[in-house]
Amino acid sequence: MKKTVVIDVVGLSQNLIGAHTPFLQQYLKRKKVINIKPMLPAVTTAVQSTYLTGKTPTSHGIVGNGWYDQTDAEIKFWKQSNKLVQAQKIWERAKIQDPNFTCANMFWWYNMYSDADYSVTPRPNYLADGRKIPDCYAEPAELRDILQEKLGQFPLFQFWGPGANIKSSEWIAKASMVTDDLYDPTLTLVYLPHLDYCLQKSGPDLAVISKELNEIDTVIKELIGFYEKKNANIIVLSEYGIIPVNKPVHLNRVFRAAGLLQIRMERGLELLDAGASKAFVVADHQIAHVYINDPSVKKQVATLLKDTSGIALILDDEGKKTYGLNHERAGDFIVVAEPESWFTYYFWLDDAKAPDYARCVDIHKKPGYDPVEMFMSSKARAGYKLLRKKAGFRYTMDVIPLDATLVKGSHGSINTPQQYHPILITDHDMLADKSIDATGVYDVIWRVLTGK
Repeated sequence: MKKTVVIDVVGLSQNLIGAHTPFLQQYLKRKKVINIKPMLPAVTTAVQSTYLTGKTPTSHGIVGNGWYDQTDAEIKFWKQSNKLVQAQKIWERAKIQDPNFTCANMFWWYNMYSDADYSVTPRPNYLADGRKIPDCYAEPAELRDILQEKLGQFPLFQFWGPGANIKSSEWIAKASMVTDDLYDPTLTLVYLPHLDYCLQKSGPDLAVISKELNEIDTVIKELIGFYEKKNANIIVLSEYGIIPVNKPVHLNRVFRAAGLLQIRMERGLELLDAGASKAFVVADHQIAHVYINDPSVKKQVATLLKDTSGIALILDDEGKKTYGLNHERAGDFIVVAEPESWFTYYFWLDDAKAPDYARCVDIHKKPGYDPVEMFMSSKARAGYKLLRKKAGFRYTMDVIPLDATLVKGSHGSINTPQQYHPILITDHDMLADKSIDATGVYDVIWRVLTGK
């Protein structure tokens, strides 16, 4: 098989390539570029799983970045075990055909405990006193130490949260090159998240995000130059494009007003008790899974959804089959937002009673995705908290605002204009069509790998 690298530039779409990305602009002139039709849901873990299996969520089971675990009665986001993906991955197929094939997975999701030969993924170190230390997980284990000795500690707080910036993508790119020099894998998967941050914060406004576009362009140039010298096939792609939004939709508050949520008070703050609720919503960008514990309220839920503005599509059982989301992890209903709208997880009615995690970067405790984590309510307060940390005191980094209108970009829907579609760039002539389905990305990678 032919040495191949797949570089996932999150959020990259045709409308972003131009004067602020001089390398990519010139690179496209000598390559083939096609649009990838947005899949449902157009979110990181689901799309990456489809690219790597060639299957829809009906088959691979990744119905979103998170879902409600019916057995544990818990909402779980951003889990990491590759065993959650219930279909054969491309490297598994390749290993059957070629015993010498090896794969390096550099930060693509569900990266832990797979049979990829080399892998690195974020994995904070949680200390007994409540502190979270930046760190990463690697296979083989010594790769983690090699990379952090050469490149410094993995910049976790620049990977997500209000401090997210180019440093995390730079670290991942450098780590990919070091790993390639060490092991020379046949297939390398590289994840560059940088554009995700500015696009969700500011929307696709080129005048506002010009600096970030130039930064990621520089990283891509270095990566491609490195792999061209290795005579590797190179595929550059994205998972989704990000569109402008200005209307947050608080579905859990709608359900609460209808008496469907169970709210528990803890130390004067409110918590959503999903297992005890008649129905609730797991929000994930521009899609949301609606779970119903009490079958008697299903018609009521359907009516509430139809009467709520900001919803473009409501999928029942037949709709889930049509869109490739017919899996036991999916909600009883799945709703898709209108183009300018997106779904929050918010369930409280009084900010003074919001749960403590609401004002923190806490991707695992929140019962839904929260892009507001990229904003900071007060730099002075953050500075004070850091001083407490340095002094050795316990502290809570509660600096995230509760204003969903701050978010200006989102994704997840299939109803996006073509200029915001994800793209795939390669130098192979196999792509005669102007666009392909997300499941077709797997076939492109396979054909580039095998030359067939």
